[in-house]
Amino acid sequence: MKKITTTLLAAGLLLSASACSAPQQLSTADTCSRVKTVISNPTNSTDKTGMIKFANQIRPIEAVSSDELKPTLKAIVDYLDESVKDNPDSAKLDSLKTGYQNAGTAYGKYCGS
Repeated sequence: MKKITTTLLAAGLLLSASACSAPQQLSTADTCSRVKTVISNPTNSTDKTGMIKFANQIRPIEAVSSDELKPTLKAIVDYLDESVKDNPDSAKLDSLKTGYQNAGTAYGKYCGS
């Protein structure tokens, strides 16, 4: 009886662990939809707190985003992370700015502004 219980318990644990596996990758349209929802949030302003909130809301989308938008979202998060620091590295910020600007162009290309 103990062997059957142990086997069933192990099988249940394996099934529940497989349900927690890596999340599915989003399509480009789904990624755009999620990002547009974040952008439309009025609490995401241009002040430091708003930029931190924005980056934190984009981060989980970046993890499952489409291959086309993954570099775009990474560039946005990297730029925002550096810019909200108390003492941002100006050289690093300048190097990230180009990627951030290109990210805006890429986002417009895939998501239609």
